[in-house]
Amino acid sequence: MSTNVRVAVIGGGIVGCSVLAALAKQGWTDTLLIERRDLTSGSTWHAAGNTTHFGPHAEMVRLFVDSIACYLDAEEETGQNVGFHKAGSLRLATTEAELAFFNSLTEQYKALDIAYKVVSNEEIETLHPLLNTDAIYGAASTPDDGHVDAYGSTIALAKQATGRGAEIWRQSPVEKIESANGKWRLHTAKGEVIAEHVVIATSFWAREMLEPLGIHVPIYALQHHEIITAPVPEIEALDFELPAIRDSAVSCNVRQEGKGFLCGIYEGNPKFWAVDGIPKNFVEELLPPDTERLEPYLLKLIEKIPAFGEAGIMKANNGPICYTPDGCPLLGPVEGQEGLWLATGFNVGIGTGGGSGKYLANWITSGKEPYDLSIVHPNRFANTVNQAEALASISAVYARAYKLH
Repeated sequence: MSTNVRVAVIGGGIVGCSVLAALAKQGWTDTLLIERRDLTSGSTWHAAGNTTHFGPHAEMVRLFVDSIACYLDAEEETGQNVGFHKAGSLRLATTEAELAFFNSLTEQYKALDIAYKVVSNEEIETLHPLLNTDAIYGAASTPDDGHVDAYGSTIALAKQATGRGAEIWRQSPVEKIESANGKWRLHTAKGEVIAEHVVIATSFWAREMLEPLGIHVPIYALQHHEIITAPVPEIEALDFELPAIRDSAVSCNVRQEGKGFLCGIYEGNPKFWAVDGIPKNFVEELLPPDTERLEPYLLKLIEKIPAFGEAGIMKANNGPICYTPDGCPLLGPVEGQEGLWLATGFNVGIGTGGGSGKYLANWITSGKEPYDLSIVHPNRFANTVNQAEALASISAVYARAYKLH
């Protein structure tokens, strides 16, 4: 016996749950989310949870803005705490060109009604007294930025969706996807599902899942380190939370985590993971850390934040992170495959997940793109990017991280 639904979402991370919740808010509740293990099991569970209003591309700013709003809306509706810390963030200008670029964005952010200001070194020292400003020309300040609890935010969205009538199947791997008389048939561990629309929100699993359909998506996973320090006395002495720092010269982001620091490093020569296939038994796992290759970046960071070096590393998490050749997600319909949608390829899943779910749900329910965002359309690669090209491009994009485009 088959389960018939209007929309089936495959993948129970922040993006899949965002799509399900957004569809429910549109009144589409004949929907089902199918997750191979439990919610957040992919890469969401080890995400830092950073949220911002400063997108790497101007076209994507709305996804960032809508994401924070979606998480807070889900919290208000369900009572599930998303753990939002509105600490703000500083994007450091380490060259005069960066400072000029940040200044050029002032009118754009004013038009978007987003709190944004280019601040001087003196202002930086007030906002972040632990930062050495000697090699800084100023910073772009977005005071409404912060971070959320990735697990709590995902659960809030799931509760919002199911509270409105949607359904979630946990512990139910999708074993096969096939077209069936104008609809889609999903073979799962809990039985067959027939859906008018299917949304693939499976992060770095999407490539292998879609290959049998002749759909080749250039999505690969990189190893990404997250360094957490021991408590820092200077932080413990503060009566406010430090803003997050994003630094193109060090190639990192740093924010306060408890009474210590959390830092994400973007290396110039990153390492890939599971290029030739994800292990079938891979679950909620971290990879062995390799902090030795991070040393040049950490030494630069310590010059900027001396207290970071004095604290010492308490934990080094190394987890797979999803990338496409241009660093932007695949979000929209699959060309030539009616009813099949992608919501995958996210390397900033928390930062853009809520907004992406809203964007895609509006497209599905209305039949037209809610606003022009061609930079994320899946057909931009058109099945033509081979593995070598994809890996080379991903390495270059990852290494640039916070550098100017």
